Amino acid sequence: MANTNSKHPKGLPYLFFTEMWERFGYYLILGIFVLYMIDSEKGGLAFNDKNADDIFGTFIALTYLTPFLGGFLADKILGYVKAIYIGGFLMGLGYLGVGFFKDLPMFYASLALIIIGNGFFKPSISTLLGNLYNEEPYKANKDAGYNIFYMGINIGAFICNIIAAFMRNKYGWGPAFMTAGVGMFIGLIVFTMGRQHILKANILKPSQEGDTKISDVLLKVFLPAVVAGIIGWVIPGSIFGSDSTDAFIFACLPVIYFYVMLYVKANAEDKRPIGALLAIFAVSLMFWAVFKQNGTALTRWAKYYTDRSVPAVAEKPLEAIYLVDAKDYQTEEVSVYDDQYQAQKNEAGDLLKEPGKDIYFRNELPEKKTTMEANPEKKVYLYNTELFQSVNPFWVIVLTPVVVGFFMFLRRKGKEPTTPTKIVLGLFISALSCLVMVGAVYAGQNGLFKVSALWLIAAYGVITVGELCLSPMGLSLVSKLSPPRLTALMMGGFFLSTSIGNKLSGVLASFWYDYENKANFFIVNFGLLLLATLLGLLILKRLNVIMKEKGVN
Repeated sequence: MANTNSKHPKGLPYLFFTEMWERFGYYLILGIFVLYMIDSEKGGLAFNDKNADDIFGTFIALTYLTPFLGGFLADKILGYVKAIYIGGFLMGLGYLGVGFFKDLPMFYASLALIIIGNGFFKPSISTLLGNLYNEEPYKANKDAGYNIFYMGINIGAFICNIIAAFMRNKYGWGPAFMTAGVGMFIGLIVFTMGRQHILKANILKPSQEGDTKISDVLLKVFLPAVVAGIIGWVIPGSIFGSDSTDAFIFACLPVIYFYVMLYVKANAEDKRPIGALLAIFAVSLMFWAVFKQNGTALTRWAKYYTDRSVPAVAEKPLEAIYLVDAKDYQTEEVSVYDDQYQAQKNEAGDLLKEPGKDIYFRNELPEKKTTMEANPEKKVYLYNTELFQSVNPFWVIVLTPVVVGFFMFLRRKGKEPTTPTKIVLGLFISALSCLVMVGAVYAGQNGLFKVSALWLIAAYGVITVGELCLSPMGLSLVSKLSPPRLTALMMGGFFLSTSIGNKLSGVLASFWYDYENKANFFIVNFGLLLLATLLGLLILKRLNVIMKEKGVN
């Protein structure tokens, strides 16, 4: 008899490549989004850095808030397949729009299409994957299936930044953004090719007594969230740092209340698993608050504090394929920056310019600065900043087989940790990555000199191990514990916690400029993840009991 424990459903590779191309587009946007907003030299928006961090945090937060409603509509009305087509089409149009339109109203409208589209797409494809593993002989391999699926996400996230660097260097910002739209439509083509293997998982849950009605969601959750968001925006001053942050936090309150009441009103059978999931959501958001600073604080570290110089042997080959940026040490005119690397403007809002050196060279290592001063006409070749956004997905691709293999080894020994245990372990390992960055700050004497890129690569490597223990396990846990009629809705709850964490990442990153010693910035992040680890340990025993009651690991 064949060993059924090694089997995966035929729909897995199609969902794998659909998600890979969708994430290609999404992470391409994220990799260059802040760089585009703060760019004052090559056609960017020339926003100040704090404003860029705020917009970035709000954007990634809203892309994970809309799955609350999108998941509900997929569960009750649309079905998951139709929701994926709607969401993918809207996202594709949004990506094209960001690249095509230069005026701010259309820029924000294009971002809105991406946000709405992601709300339909993201919970639906994760739920389809879980449904494929709900039948024998695939059930035992659900965790492994989600890890494989997660690797597809990161293959897309890895290659997109290489393509973004090429497109940006050769054609400019607009075509780079439009490439994301092409990727999304390729993903929909792949999904269509595998439709016959996926349709069996497109199961709308039958209505049951006590089900939440769509009218209740729209009137009791969505409408109050919109009203609360408007109130947060218009109140004088700002409570949480900016009008957009106030609006977001206020808008989340009715949604959080909805999930709390879902737990309170649940029947005896559903109450414990729903409560367990809400607890996991609460600790997970702290992880995302730190992890998603890869697009803000860590991108800033890569741009200004990391030695991005290309080895001489690779200069010409990389320049020929447009994967490096050639800088002049002494330029005719550059933007004026303050000591925090923020471009300065006059009272009229115009950028201040002066003759001088490119800002990259301000804290160059002494030996390199001496060489450049002796040869000021020689171009310096630098890796594009967004290429560092491929380090995390690179680690995911490399380490996923290692992590999956390690847990499979423990399973054969009868010692595999439960899913909640993996999540708590992931939080602690992620906290250690912040200490790596503390070391980087001290190595560069708090920004006085640039440091080796190996510091950033190492930090990404450590947090990637934590991510692999937490993020795919979170998706798996939702699929395992959710009452069947509420699976997509609880997926929406998982993405809601991610949304709040994403917004907090932008808020935390905006405090970068308030820390004279940058090591303290990373120490605060370490403290947040350590607190999350301790909270996870407090609820771990109860979570494991619930998992045992449900008959899952």
